[in-house]
Amino acid sequence: MRPQPPVILDEMAQANTGPIQRLASLGLRITGALAFLAPLLTRLVVGWGFHVTGHGKLQDLGKVTGFFSSLGIPFPGANAAFIASLEFFGGLLLILGLGTRIFAFLLSCSMVVALLTADRPDFIQKFPPDPTDVASFTYLLFLIWLVLYGPGPISIDYFLSKWLGLNG
Repeated sequence: MRPQPPVILDEMAQANTGPIQRLASLGLRITGALAFLAPLLTRLVVGWGFHVTGHGKLQDLGKVTGFFSSLGIPFPGANAAFIASLEFFGGLLLILGLGTRIFAFLLSCSMVVALLTADRPDFIQKFPPDPTDVASFTYLLFLIWLVLYGPGPISIDYFLSKWLGLNG
């Protein structure tokens, strides 16, 4: 008996399956085709959120410096300028998908500091029942996911890695 091409075997396998298996197979093909949306939408939403907050901080660095000072953050002026710039430019770069893992990591460090300082009372009060009510924790989860998963195929990072012949 001669081996049959894989396409025919796939059709034969589907012919021998029930409606639930065919429906599950269809669902897996559809979600597989749409998988590119997860990192893209995450980058767009998280990036926009950081860009907007960074823009607001850059507009009133004195207020941010005073807030950082009240939290006991060292070098409040320098840190306010750094964080405002990181959020502004990091948010834009997340939207574009350029340096995604680097900026997601840097912004996640910023969220850890926010959880340990400004959001600490809310986080402790809501943990463990519902820590996702604390925005910085939710952002942290998405940022960690971007660090681990990457920017996805609709990103400058992806096109650069293909152009440079890198795996990733």
